Order: sequence, then structure tokens, then C-alpha cells
Amino acid sequence: MKIEIIFGVNMGALGTREPEKYGESSLQQICNQITEKYKNKHQITFFQSDIEGEICSRIFSNDCEAIVINAGAYTHYSIAIRDAIAGCNKRVIEVHQTNLFAREQFRQVSVIAPVCEGTICGFGEKVYSAAIECLTV
Repeated sequence: MKIEIIFGVNMGALGTREPEKYGESSLQQICNQITEKYKNKHQITFFQSDIEGEICSRIFSNDCEAIVINAGAYTHYSIAIRDAIAGCNKRVIEVHQTNLFAREQFRQVSVIAPVCEGTICGFGEKVYSAAIECLTV
């Protein structure tokens, strides 16, 4: 299966940004672990941008069958990303390394969740593998 993992705003700072919440693994380390784990099972690509429009364009432009997206803060207010997901005709799973429901009230609302197949949150970097497993069952 061709799967793209999209990382949104501030995700490029993983490993140094609030490691007590997001862990100590860098984005590159997370991508390397996923690549190694699934190298003989799936074709997985990665994309990260802090720019909302680039994320929307990527959702439409890649040739994958499914998307795993951690939109970061865009989760809570990006109608543009929501609309791109709704219109892309691909399976999409939303993930978050932290438990959104244990955080500030404004972080407990996801505008993209209603157009995703499901949401996985709160299990650190394991959420990416969990989403891939859910897509391939």
C-alpha cells in the first residue's frame, strides 16, 4: 500500500520542542523508524510543512492510497486542510502524539476529525504505526 505521512506546523521541531509532551525523537528519527519497520510491507513517504497551503496541495497532489496526518495546531482551525481531506478521495487517519482530551480545551476540538476515517491520539510516536496498521487491516 502507498501511504503518505503528513506532518504539519511545528512538527519539524520534534525532539527539541517540549520533549516532555512530544518525546525526544526528532522527526527524522521517527521517519527512519517507520521506514525500517514497514520497508518490506508498504511504500511510505513523508511530507512536513509549516505552511497550510503546501499541506493542502500535498493532500491532492500525491499518488498515495492513504494518508496519515498529524496537522499539529492546524488541527484546531484549518478549514482549508479539512476541505482538502474531504475532497481528496483517499483514506485519511488523523493522529496526535499527545492526548488531545487531556490538554487545553481549545486543543480538544479537531476540525479535521469529521472528514477523517478515525483519530488516534495519546500514544506518542506509536500513533503513526497504529494508523498504518489500521489502514492495512
